[in-house]
Amino acid sequence: MTSGKIPDDVIDAVRKRHDIAETVGKYVHLTKRGKYMVGLCPFHSEKTPSFTVTPEMQIYHCYGCGKGGNVIRFVQEMEGYSFPEAVRVLAESAGIPVTWTSSGQGNSAGQDPNRLKVIEAHELAAKFYHYLLSNTKQGERAKHYLRERGMTDRLIDQFMIGYAPDEWDVLSRFLSGRGYSLELMESGGLLSPKSDGSGYVDRFRGRIMFPLWDREGQAVAFAGRIIDEGQPKYLNSPESMVFTKSRMLYNMHHAKPFVRKSKSAVLFEGFMDVIKAWNAGVKNGVATMGTALTEEHCVSLRRQAEEVVLCYDGDDAGQAAAHKSIPLLQAAGLKVLIAILPKGKDPDEYIEEYGPEAFSRLLDDPVSTTKFRLIYSRKNHILLKEEGRKNYLMEAVGIVAELDSSTERELHLKELSREFDVSLDALKQDCHEYRMELQKKKPQRDNNDNSWNNGRNEKRRVSRASTLLPAYATAERRLLHVMMQNREVAEDVHARLGESFHVEDHAALAAYLYAYYAGGHEPDPARFIETLHDERLEQTATAILMMDGGFPFDEAVMEAFIHDIKKVPKQREIERKREEMVRAERAGDAITAAQLGLEIIALERQLKN
Repeated sequence: MTSGKIPDDVIDAVRKRHDIAETVGKYVHLTKRGKYMVGLCPFHSEKTPSFTVTPEMQIYHCYGCGKGGNVIRFVQEMEGYSFPEAVRVLAESAGIPVTWTSSGQGNSAGQDPNRLKVIEAHELAAKFYHYLLSNTKQGERAKHYLRERGMTDRLIDQFMIGYAPDEWDVLSRFLSGRGYSLELMESGGLLSPKSDGSGYVDRFRGRIMFPLWDREGQAVAFAGRIIDEGQPKYLNSPESMVFTKSRMLYNMHHAKPFVRKSKSAVLFEGFMDVIKAWNAGVKNGVATMGTALTEEHCVSLRRQAEEVVLCYDGDDAGQAAAHKSIPLLQAAGLKVLIAILPKGKDPDEYIEEYGPEAFSRLLDDPVSTTKFRLIYSRKNHILLKEEGRKNYLMEAVGIVAELDSSTERELHLKELSREFDVSLDALKQDCHEYRMELQKKKPQRDNNDNSWNNGRNEKRRVSRASTLLPAYATAERRLLHVMMQNREVAEDVHARLGESFHVEDHAALAAYLYAYYAGGHEPDPARFIETLHDERLEQTATAILMMDGGFPFDEAVMEAFIHDIKKVPKQREIERKREEMVRAERAGDAITAAQLGLEIIALERQLKN
């Protein structure tokens, strides 16, 4: 392989082999609208489609959240890839040979030599542990335990389950014999230093080993389960250069195609639940890796799914964890449903006792978040006592009051009315009062630019987008719109205006554009965007390209635009002198004020000419 930056001809080939509408269409349902394709944005939640793809220019832009770029940027955003990773994945899928490795400035975290060595060692360790489980006397007891838990040989192979012998240095000797730096292996989480500092020992001993994979399906960590009684029951790899618990979801590399197809993911608490569910036919299951659900997990899920079914343990701890997870998932724009397990059962036990078909029915009939919150609330009240019933009803009405749908509110209130023999009108009255209180507490406007696009945010964004720009800013945008598609116009503007654009991003785009054409490139918006390597500039460029191009443009129009831009410094100078003149008049300095007045008149005459 050659070392260095990815060749330009490879990047061009990747873009040409991957039509943007076809690529985006794998993630977003697109509808043709004139020369555009539109759909619901995959990067934020919205009710009205604002995500627009332009096949003619091979770019996309969302009018709601501002995301935009070409096909490579889209794959970066959707999958969380770096630029080199996105190019490599797209090249491989198009059958383009990957003949380069990144180095120097083009180096990505995924190409760091130490990181690659650590991943390589984890892959080797996973095969080593799997071999010891399947083919040695040492692994027999562990294999017997797994079979008692309902794990078939096929499942053991599918999930590369292994066994770490109860010895101090089996893996240490294995890796050392193959030339791996034991110090690096310790920093990568596979080994531990001896207490006396004289060397290293295996981190995992006497445990059944479950490899943990990244999104590419590479082993980057392990979870080890003890066979006999002892603590800790599970021992996980520490966080390292290749493993971050808060970002990774177990089994995502296997589940991804099934999640995308169904637009739904089933979220479990543990990897044993995922494995047993997989065997029961649930292929879209993932789990957090020994940590509570995080915002990063939710963002990762939102890239692949529209809906998440929570299937946590049926005990109090599991239900409390589900309760905490709901707002995080909803904040990421995901629809959340909850599969209710019998008290004390976890998914693994439920499948074992009731069978795969019963488990599938359970997942097919989840409850809404409101229903779950009502069930969860009941556990905190003694319903056999009048005070407990009253307190539960008031809390339940408060939960129902948060629903936007009057139909949903009515259904829940009727159910409460029947169960507790309370007047529906009384419950409705209490619900109305709760909603009035909620309205008072609700902020007048949402100042969070990163907030998910709900009905209120849609109105806010329309209002902000319709703000009238200064004449010079509109002139700059329209010039750039034409310049990105017409080399001659760009060269003419360069000669007459140079980089004297007043909006910072516009000036940067103009400079990049001049350099792009100076390099001998022909007009190609998607290719030009690729040269920017700056997300903000890419989004600005796509927004400008997506402007309505129906405005007239000829030599006279271009001259008017340039004139609007050139006169800005004089306009600003006039404003500055007016402020100075006012200050002079207030200070009683009539001579200075008069002099400034004459200078202002002279500048205004120059503007007219």
